[in-house]
Amino acid sequence: MAKRKALIAGNWKMYTTVVDGCRLALDVAKSCADFADREVLLAPPFTILSEVAHVLHDSKIIVAAQNVCWAEKGAFTGEISPVMVKDAGGSAAIVGHSERRQIFGETDDLINRRVKGALSFGSLTILCVGETLSERDDGRTFAVLAEQVRKGLASLTAADMGGLVIAYEPVWAIGTGKTASKEQAQEAHAFIRGVLGEIFEKTIAEQTRILYGGSVKPTNIDELMAQLDIDGALVGGAALDAESFGRIIHYQ
Repeated sequence: MAKRKALIAGNWKMYTTVVDGCRLALDVAKSCADFADREVLLAPPFTILSEVAHVLHDSKIIVAAQNVCWAEKGAFTGEISPVMVKDAGGSAAIVGHSERRQIFGETDDLINRRVKGALSFGSLTILCVGETLSERDDGRTFAVLAEQVRKGLASLTAADMGGLVIAYEPVWAIGTGKTASKEQAQEAHAFIRGVLGEIFEKTIAEQTRILYGGSVKPTNIDELMAQLDIDGALVGGAALDAESFGRIIHYQ
């Protein structure tokens, strides 16, 4: 089968205003060569999504929302619908990020609704999963991952999976400077791919891209991307610096 196309995604979280966000987006665009084997995605804050999408209009960079509601419209104060994301120039969404789970208490059932909502409107959807430090120390990593994947993908069909990417982000490695070793990351990715094979079929599992997220840096991207089941990266802090993110995009 064809090799899975790598995806390097930058999540800007609650950083950047219009001026510095647009400047960062343009600098990233300049560093992107016309790769045939990889894609680049940027997820700015909602407040500047349209401006970033505008300055990237002539580039191949995918613009994503950092979260998305399941409904087209309605009485959902504070939420952003998939239609609004598309209207602002976005074509993708991140769902279930650990900060949404850990800080804002989003459940697997709620995340599943967000996933289905995003996919139903044609958005490339990144579903994030990952264990906390205590869950890893208790030997529950695989149980947690299996539950999050199964519940996050509940009621989805094989056809839906064409628009879905999974990001494995060990919570204990996000923003801490700690990174899962390449062996730990590969082991988790291989396990997730196995779960996908059980839910759907082996072909779907082999086609689905699985990204690694958790203190990804220019110094560790090469060894991470060399792993069999790692198909890209979901980058936080390093995505806020065009030079660092550019090096990550140009992994060897």
